[in-house]
Amino acid sequence: MYNAHRGMVPAPNSRLNELLDQVRQEFDSQQNRTGEYESNMAQQVSEMELVRQKVYNLEQNQVAIKQRYEEDVARLRHELEARGGPPSHVSISGLPPHAGLSQPQPPAIGHGPSNLFGGIMANPPGQGAPGLVPPTQDQQQQQVPPPHQMGASQALQQGTFGGYPPSHGMNGGYNPQPPQTTASPGPGKGRVNRGPPGPSTPHQAPSNSYPDARPSPQLGRPPSPLPPHPSHQIINNLADLDLDSLRPEQKREGNEWFAIFNPRIPRVLDVDLKHTLNHDSVVCCVRFSQDGRYVATGCNRSAQIFDVADGRQVTKLQDETVDKDGDLYIRSVCFSPDGRYLATGAEDKQIRVWDIGSRTIRNTFSGHEQDIYSLDFSRDGKHIASGSGDRSVRLWDLESGREGLCLTIEDGVTTVAISPTGELVAAGSLDKSVRVWNAHTGNLLERLDGAEGHKDSVYSVAFAPNGKSLVSGSLDKTIKMWELDNPAPNGRMIGPGLASRDRMGSKCVKTFEGHKDFVLSVALTPDSRWVLSGSKDRGVQFWDPRTGDTQLMLQGHKNSVISVAPSPQGELFATGSGDKAARIWRSVFTSLLSKPRV
Repeated sequence: MYNAHRGMVPAPNSRLNELLDQVRQEFDSQQNRTGEYESNMAQQVSEMELVRQKVYNLEQNQVAIKQRYEEDVARLRHELEARGGPPSHVSISGLPPHAGLSQPQPPAIGHGPSNLFGGIMANPPGQGAPGLVPPTQDQQQQQVPPPHQMGASQALQQGTFGGYPPSHGMNGGYNPQPPQTTASPGPGKGRVNRGPPGPSTPHQAPSNSYPDARPSPQLGRPPSPLPPHPSHQIINNLADLDLDSLRPEQKREGNEWFAIFNPRIPRVLDVDLKHTLNHDSVVCCVRFSQDGRYVATGCNRSAQIFDVADGRQVTKLQDETVDKDGDLYIRSVCFSPDGRYLATGAEDKQIRVWDIGSRTIRNTFSGHEQDIYSLDFSRDGKHIASGSGDRSVRLWDLESGREGLCLTIEDGVTTVAISPTGELVAAGSLDKSVRVWNAHTGNLLERLDGAEGHKDSVYSVAFAPNGKSLVSGSLDKTIKMWELDNPAPNGRMIGPGLASRDRMGSKCVKTFEGHKDFVLSVALTPDSRWVLSGSKDRGVQFWDPRTGDTQLMLQGHKNSVISVAPSPQGELFATGSGDKAARIWRSVFTSLLSKPRV
């Protein structure tokens, strides 16, 4: 039957359409929001890209500015040296902690790349860079092309010393050495975070080799009135002489070594090689026993003692209780006066006094906080002086086994010496000073520096046999002799505020110039007739302390001469080098020779 109200009922799908419209509206709304979010994200990404580009541009600008700065510094340095000024030792990487712009970044007495001996062999000759570290095994096996196949800067980086004729010494034994690492970590894990740095030889950018116009630091001299003859022009720069052009009496050649005698003064010495003592690592130090029968060397993990007569190894002293990981270089050795004991100073901050006969450790002295770089026995055999990168000099009592004095300074101590009378102790430091103390009271008697002093870190000091003077060797390539004949009464302490009349009255009486690179070791012969010096330029020189002239220059090592030591009995002297060899030499007055040697 027909329903009259049927047309008033909504269609069945109208509600569904309403719901779909609502869903569509919500979807459109969400889609709009998504578009806004994506737009915001794109804008933020674009802003981040702009920031990244700005940072990159700033980095590029900084690199360009640094490069221009380095170029300007190099140009100014070159102009300064070309005008006869001293070589600049400004380090681009930063200023040294104890000096101004005129000094290179100092050798840090410590571990790793800042080691005192870390750059002397690793850096090019003539460049500012600190101390002496042995090569790693990989570097020892590395083959290096001969100098004539390398560019100038590359040859320098391999340690090629260009000041000598390549036909003599450089061939058949004087090939350039592989680059040496500056790291000397010592006994493994115990050598991290060891305190403030001390020395390690200054780092500089490579520059020209020795034969160029760069002068070593020289005091001004008036022009010679003599005719321009080579023998008149040469004073102490024997490395500049051509070996081939010298007369037979002006040179001496042996197997892998040669000596040049100063042509402007009478030749009164002759030199000859007695023994070569090969080692497995760098020889950091050499020292004779008081009777001259034995020589001790310090190298990686051991000290070795050799018979001087035949070159035979007599004993090897090594502490087997030490951690076997890493290196542990013996930086200093010293015999007791009676020859019964050998003191060793090492990178593990320990001083060991060995009973040579039983090969046992008699004393172990602990107290230093960084590597020990130098030791010296007093003449009575009762005390040992030590110098360390922890900026202290310490005196130890052998009988009590205790520390007697601790003398602290402002910078790392590289070298110490006790006077023959035992009254004084001297030390050289990175701050370019030599200090002298009363060994009994610890009072500072003298500080040798200033206008007369060294211009760079002092690496070696030695008293004259009479105790009235001492010599010092420095990274400024010079040796200085100081007169100590007016000691302050009663060992009076001095300070920077006291007048000069209160000081010992010491003065520099001679400056020896002629080395082409850092002077690493100095000594006087027992008769005080000669000053010996060893240098990073691989040379050993004999100097007349009365005139300042060099008698001879000896080239007998393939790397830096780290240590020189004369025999207390005369004639013989020893050298230790980064070429992993020690050598014993004989020097005699020519009037004592029966016939010339060939």
